[in-house]
Amino acid sequence: MKRIRLHLRHTLVRHCLLVLWLLAGSWQAVAAERPVLRLGVLQFGTAHWELDHLKRRGLDQANGFDLEVRLLADLPASRLALVSGSVDGIVGDLLWAQSRFAAGAPLLFVPFSSRLGEVVVPEHSDIATLADLPGKRLGVAGGPDGYAWQLLQRAARRQGVDLASAHVQFAAPPLLDQALRRGQLDAVLTFWHFAARLRGEGGVRSAFGMRELLLANGAEADLPMLGYLFAQPWAERHGELLQRFERAVRQAKRQLADDPQAWQAVRPLMRAGDEAVFAALREAFVAGTPAPLDAPRIAALQALLRAGADRQQAVMPAALFFQAGP
Repeated sequence: MKRIRLHLRHTLVRHCLLVLWLLAGSWQAVAAERPVLRLGVLQFGTAHWELDHLKRRGLDQANGFDLEVRLLADLPASRLALVSGSVDGIVGDLLWAQSRFAAGAPLLFVPFSSRLGEVVVPEHSDIATLADLPGKRLGVAGGPDGYAWQLLQRAARRQGVDLASAHVQFAAPPLLDQALRRGQLDAVLTFWHFAARLRGEGGVRSAFGMRELLLANGAEADLPMLGYLFAQPWAERHGELLQRFERAVRQAKRQLADDPQAWQAVRPLMRAGDEAVFAALREAFVAGTPAPLDAPRIAALQALLRAGADRQQAVMPAALFFQAGP
């Protein structure tokens, strides 16, 4: 009887091992069939927040692909990674996508965020509109080709505001933040998440944002100016993968909007030790979730591009704006 029990035990163990081996083989086969999407993002960029959540919740695998996030040092490195083909896509602004189209290297634009830059001033500053900037010391985050600075200049020209007398200084956002608090600058045009961080820390306010300038010029404020960018030839070959990716991103955005607790896992990436800063960043990110693109919204984006383009220059066609499937 003892030998029989021992034999049955060994048989059961062998069967269990066989089942585990078959399951492991099946899992590996499924994993091997899933396409891989390589995305380059800035380590402290806001896209990293939602992609980290997406990966942590397994939304990529649930939608039939594997997301590989590659962290990049800065915006030039990000653009170089896309152009060189070392990543499949990056996060970039619509104006850069338009410049690539004009240069003969079209990119597919998948909406990421409608959050734009803001002009931040000390709490008791008298600066309230674009017309108050001439003659002031203005810090601008990034370089002269940044999308927020370009939009600000376009709006100034339309309103007849001459920014030539403004004392403009280009620098990295943290340096501009310090200069503003030390009274060395009158105003700072900075990225939305740095503006939210400044407001959360207190002592400053938003004079106006790019969203208000878009509204003043007759454009919709919810238009996505930031997106995931993919080279058109690559996008044409991977249409189904992009549909799966966009669906996973949409699910991640919805979960982050509906469940504030989900942000606790993302918080280390946000560098938000202060509760007020954390809340400001979270709320601003959720508020920037853009509505899906349809024909009227694509036409509005094209009109915005056309307003800043040379008369002879064509703007990105509708085919370069991603529309989600059913």
